[in-house]
Amino acid sequence: MDLADALAGLDAHPWASVSHAYGPAEDLPDLLRALAEGGGDAEEAISELYSCILHQGTVYPASVYAVPYLARIAAAARPGTAEVLCLLGGLAESDDEWEIAPGAVRAAVATQIPLLITLLAHEDMNVRLLTAWTLGHTRNAEAAPVALWSRWTAEADPGVRAELLIALGRVDLSGAAVETRALLGADTPAPLRLAALLVALAAGEPWTDAHHDTALGLLPAREFTVDRYSMHHREPLHAIVDSLLRRGTEADREAAFALLDAALRDDRPEVRAEALSAADHACYLSRSAPQRLVPAIAPLAAEYPASNLLGKLGPAAAEAAPVLAELAAQPNDEAADQALAVLVRVAPRQAAPLLARDLDRRPRALDAAGDFQAPAFPFDPALLAAVRARLATDGLGNNETADLVHLLRQWGPQAAAALPELYAVLPGFQHAATAIAAVAAAGPQAKREQAGAVLRAAAGSLMVAGAHHDLTGETDVLLDAVTKALAAGPREVAEAAQAAAALGATAAGLLPALRAAVSEDDEPTTPQLDRDIAIATALWQIDGDAEEAVTILASVLDRTTGNQLWYRWTVVRAVRATALLGAAARPLIPRLEQLLDDPDKAPATALALLTITDPDPDVVDFERLAEATIHSAETGADISGACEALQALGAAALSTQQRLRVAELAEGDRRIVGSGVANSIIREDERLRAILTTI
Repeated sequence: MDLADALAGLDAHPWASVSHAYGPAEDLPDLLRALAEGGGDAEEAISELYSCILHQGTVYPASVYAVPYLARIAAAARPGTAEVLCLLGGLAESDDEWEIAPGAVRAAVATQIPLLITLLAHEDMNVRLLTAWTLGHTRNAEAAPVALWSRWTAEADPGVRAELLIALGRVDLSGAAVETRALLGADTPAPLRLAALLVALAAGEPWTDAHHDTALGLLPAREFTVDRYSMHHREPLHAIVDSLLRRGTEADREAAFALLDAALRDDRPEVRAEALSAADHACYLSRSAPQRLVPAIAPLAAEYPASNLLGKLGPAAAEAAPVLAELAAQPNDEAADQALAVLVRVAPRQAAPLLARDLDRRPRALDAAGDFQAPAFPFDPALLAAVRARLATDGLGNNETADLVHLLRQWGPQAAAALPELYAVLPGFQHAATAIAAVAAAGPQAKREQAGAVLRAAAGSLMVAGAHHDLTGETDVLLDAVTKALAAGPREVAEAAQAAAALGATAAGLLPALRAAVSEDDEPTTPQLDRDIAIATALWQIDGDAEEAVTILASVLDRTTGNQLWYRWTVVRAVRATALLGAAARPLIPRLEQLLDDPDKAPATALALLTITDPDPDVVDFERLAEATIHSAETGADISGACEALQALGAAALSTQQRLRVAELAEGDRRIVGSGVANSIIREDERLRAILTTI
């Protein structure tokens, strides 16, 4: 195909009427022409096309119309064909679609199969490989299998044959699965053996000793380019373990664990590295994985990936504590610090005296102990003395000061001896105010009065003034700070409104300033909406008049319709604010009920409706609330909120089938928390599992 045929009709197409990632697609003709012509501009053109029509994996209306030109450019077999095929395959692969019918781009690529299949016989091995990859992603079960099977019988290159088998697994899985059974032997080239394993897993083939031995025999497997453009298959052991665990049977879980256990005990560092990466994934996916794998991981604790994984497991890795303690006592400060940081998460009481002894040389361990998202670190008298000494050191950075202060805050009255050090750092680190209030709160009256005086003298910010109010109950300092913050401009309004709410009727004089700060923009920013939510709450808490608060919250909900992702948690905060109003928020019920169909917002909405209706079965449908909440948990949208809502609903509100689904969430092997801060995911899953178990 010559260039003129490849670009026929290009300029006649109404590109301005379709969009890509950056708006109207008027620039596509020039980009496609530059790509077709080759030369120095082609590389920039392909990069721009990725950015426009496959932006971070998302496809658009313009992507559909670009496909025929890309296919014809590829079929012309000019230099750069491999790059064009890679773009076409990525377009066909994508399920992330923007303002187009599901599968529209994939279908557009599938219509070009007659043009593309000629490239399966191209002299360039990489072109043949990428053609197979692209055809597989069309998911076409008619023309694609015929062409791929035909090439399968003729192809000699092991890498291309592997890609052909993977592609056949996408368009003719049962046929490809049969083929895999003869490809597991040691005489089969390694890439093809790996492809056979992956296709067999996709087809649900029973995992046998032959599969186990083949998988182990391939390690280390990262060197094999099988399904090379798939992020998942760049880590073959990870992909195999993932497939086995997602089958959900006890036998397949044990197969995954047995494979990992053997790989973790391998003498070759590169094999252990792959195994640790796959074991990390297994522990995030399976609740039974830690108990089964820790015995093989613990002896590797001196290796960073192993110690990092043990830290994520926390107390579930207690078996590794003796090894970690030994490593934490070694003379190498960096290695000892890493080991102690892990021990802090795995066995904090055992870590405390070691941290006390070397606090000034264990920054990672201190950061782990002072982690705001971790469970409270246990009190230790020797560690208290070390913290006091360290706080008195000149030149501490803010991060270290924050960790030390947070430890004292956690310990509360047990840390009373450290009040002088907290007073000393307060001028330069105002977060110390909250620690002072926590430590002095249950102390003798004289100590409380002294702490109150220190906070009063330092009160210039809302944080310090709030801590003073929390400790003493006196309102004048906080009232003055809120007044100044409201006068300072919009940036501090939300925090000021929250503080004003805590003052209640005492802050009545601030009502005009709060009302004046309410936004009226039709397309508000998230900070503006957060300010409005805080103001609505403050107005209700200060004067008890719900009408204004309901009007503001209704405005927030009305201006965030349309399910824009950037508003979703703002809406949740608004919904939670409506719950504070109780029955006074009943005018908002119709708006709230519309949110039950959104898994991100359903749990908070269910809680709000329960509170607002008190709960009245004539007003609220318990079964619908339960269904929306369970769906949110099952989809991983807002698992923590769903657990809270299910607790409020109680088992009596659930149908038998719904109770069984909750039981599966609580008792199943699959973790329900799949994202978050790495060191907290497993801990959070266990916390929520315990809540669900009680329902």
